[in-house]
Amino acid sequence: MPNSQVLRDMALFVEVAKRKSFSQAAVALGMPISSLSRRIASFEQSVGLRLLDRNTRKLILTSYGEAYLAQATRLVDEAQQALDNLVAEARGPSGLLKIAAPPDFWVLHHLSRIVTDFSSVYENISVHVDLKPTPVDLVSDSYDLAIAIKEPRETSLIVRKVAEVENGLFAAPSYLSAEGSLRTPECLSVHRAIVSDGGAGTTWSFTRGSEIVSVAVSGPISCNSPSLARRFALAGQGIFNAHHLSVERDVTNGRLVQVLPEWDLAPTPVYIVTTSRLLPAKARSFIDYAMKHLPALMVTSHRGRQSGLSARCVGDATVSL
Repeated sequence: MPNSQVLRDMALFVEVAKRKSFSQAAVALGMPISSLSRRIASFEQSVGLRLLDRNTRKLILTSYGEAYLAQATRLVDEAQQALDNLVAEARGPSGLLKIAAPPDFWVLHHLSRIVTDFSSVYENISVHVDLKPTPVDLVSDSYDLAIAIKEPRETSLIVRKVAEVENGLFAAPSYLSAEGSLRTPECLSVHRAIVSDGGAGTTWSFTRGSEIVSVAVSGPISCNSPSLARRFALAGQGIFNAHHLSVERDVTNGRLVQVLPEWDLAPTPVYIVTTSRLLPAKARSFIDYAMKHLPALMVTSHRGRQSGLSARCVGDATVSL
């Protein structure tokens, strides 16, 4: 078999194996399923080993296929990167860059700034951003990279920490006027908390210098949407944990007040996730740009700002605004 044919069939096998689907791979490759299936079958016949087990429901790699995939993926990625580098040398990074990101407020506000500025620098790169509330399959959905605030469980993914989002506790002035302000984190045990996991135990942990305090919190209302939790808080339904950047305008306008501002909550890390360290020039350029410029945009003016409310637990003699 000619070496050029081996490399082509290797790339086809990698695409099918990663997606675990002939139909999805065929769409991504722009070729008929029948042609792709014949090429893979011919490739297996030439090496004398079955690499894929096929049935009507799913596609499974054999032990030979698993071993070959690891080596083949590296070779295909290196070949693609060599070509991308050659093109980039000639005309700079180019092509369509697909990004998946969560629909959080800070993403809408700050990622839009990063993408806009990046596009003005790299005019030959087109950027498409998909807002996804749940983790995405980078391979099946053909994304170049994903922005994530939770580290993926898949150990095969490459994760780069690029920034942190500061967090704090916030509530409406009407809630604090009715229920009382807080002097210490322990006061949270008698307050209504708007948590993300309904029916599950939630603990908020705080630090102040060398002090560490963890408090179990609960409340009658919970939701998994930061935007909806903000609306519940604005309606006076309780205290919620939010990114400073997400409520900055509400605090400035007096609709929300920071609770226990002298105590720090753990920041939320921001990651860029890819399937390989060998990336096309368009993806490498964006990651380098984001790592350089995103951290500065994430700085908030609310860090350490006092709320202006008196610090008194429920049960103290007075509560004043």
